[in-house]
Amino acid sequence: MKEFDAIRPYNDDEVREAINSLLQDRQFSHILKSVVPFLPLGMSRGMLKLTTLGIKSTLGFQLRFMKPVVKHVLSKCSTAHTFTHKGIAPGEERFLFLSNHRDIVLDSAILDIMLNDEKFPTTCEIAIGDNLLIYPWIKTLVRLNKAFIVRRNISRRELYESSQLMSRYIHYAITQKHENVWMAQREGRAKDSSDQTQVSLLKMLAMASDTSHSSPLTSHFKELNIVPLAISYEYDPCDYLKAKEFQQKRDDPSWKKSKQDDLINMKTGIFGQKGHIHYQTGRPVKEWIDELAELPENEFYTELANRIDREIHANYRLFPGNYVAADLLSGTPTHVGHYTHKEKLVFEQYIKERIALIDLPNRDDAFLRERLLTMYANPVLNYEATL
Repeated sequence: MKEFDAIRPYNDDEVREAINSLLQDRQFSHILKSVVPFLPLGMSRGMLKLTTLGIKSTLGFQLRFMKPVVKHVLSKCSTAHTFTHKGIAPGEERFLFLSNHRDIVLDSAILDIMLNDEKFPTTCEIAIGDNLLIYPWIKTLVRLNKAFIVRRNISRRELYESSQLMSRYIHYAITQKHENVWMAQREGRAKDSSDQTQVSLLKMLAMASDTSHSSPLTSHFKELNIVPLAISYEYDPCDYLKAKEFQQKRDDPSWKKSKQDDLINMKTGIFGQKGHIHYQTGRPVKEWIDELAELPENEFYTELANRIDREIHANYRLFPGNYVAADLLSGTPTHVGHYTHKEKLVFEQYIKERIALIDLPNRDDAFLRERLLTMYANPVLNYEATL
């Protein structure tokens, strides 16, 4: 399908050439060294060559190279990683996983190893913004890792054309390539951890629909087989960076992140401590979408987004720190049954330490504390709104 060449992952017959280009990239070798710091640089490059021998597909690259790397990162940066996949099972069915967004790199990478560990027959193709492809080796690596490219910062006309192409590609990937797809429910991470699905994303997914105006859109969304997915972190390693951004934007509304800021966020998100990571699927959309079939189009999209949000919010794994944050923010002991006094002290100390990491000359500790508490409290408030 030539029309997708500009955005698609590598085809299997392109994999060896792409791997060889990574082998020759000195900057990538240095990145690999940071993942396996106990190896000399030359041996890191040699390890890449050895571990990629015989790989002839993007799936093979994910399982032979990416899976051990991600497992190594998780062993160093998390205390546990768990997966509950009620409503779906290994088999011929393919899914569009629509999830909240916790980490730029790891959200989909962790899902891939969990799917493989649970005997699902394939991993996921991944939507990734071109704003992150700041070096050639990054673009090569993500395309080897089944990523397709989302164009950012383009004109309105280009955005419409790009969205149409993206919609057709996602439909093609699921129904003809028989691949799973992972997408975040919105562009970028919610800085305050209050996760909401963008209606515009759902409208993009429907652009490839060939249903007539008089027919409901439900059949198209059933074909995409959307599965809401909740990603929960006990600790967000980028929390202090997000709080810092809140103050920077408060103090200077024109402030924007630099490419270096993006790299710092990526590195911190990968290697920072996360505690317990939990992934949990909600009810597949096809099981309940017929309930929305008679709604006018705009109401249909709004209610579809709301229902997906409720599935994600209802399946959060909440940790003691989330409940402590909710009570500290409200000044009430509403959730005291969900944590011990020791857990409260530990979390309060954690917040103090995160604030201390923020290197601003005019650091506003009270504001930053409120921002950090809000990040950890919002999953509780969103979960309770589903009850």
